[in-house]
Amino acid sequence: MRSAAAALISLLLTGGAFAEKGVDPSGVWLTENGDSKVRISRCGSGYCGTLVSVPGPGLDSKNPDASLNSRSLIGVQIMNAGTPSGDGYDGSLYNPNDGKTYSGSLTIKGPNVVEVAGCVMSVFCKRQTWKRVN
Repeated sequence: MRSAAAALISLLLTGGAFAEKGVDPSGVWLTENGDSKVRISRCGSGYCGTLVSVPGPGLDSKNPDASLNSRSLIGVQIMNAGTPSGDGYDGSLYNPNDGKTYSGSLTIKGPNVVEVAGCVMSVFCKRQTWKRVN
C-alpha cells in the first residue's frame, strides 16, 4: 500500500514529464466512462471541446440558466483550454451532469490519450482520461 501511494505521489509530481509535446489533440475523444464523445479543436492559442454524442435524452437540464434546460447538449462547448501552461492548457470545463463550470486543464498524455481535470479552488480536482476515437 505504501509503495502504491509513493508511486501515485511520484506520478503527480512528475506529471508534466509525461506530457507529449507536439501532439495535436484535435479530433473526437471518448470520455472516461465511455458514454459521451467530445470533439477537441483549435481555439485561439489552445483547444476547445464540444459535445458530439451523449447518452439519454441529452438535454442540458442541470444548467443553472433555466432558459437553457431544454437545449440539446450536442454542440455545447464544455471545454475551453485556451491558456498554454507548462504541461498542457488551462481554462474551464462545464459539467452538464451538475450544471457547474470548473477551472480546468487539458494535458496531452500521448497521441491517443488526454487527461482532462476540473478543479474547485485549484485544490480539489477530478481527473478523467479520454481516449481518441479512430
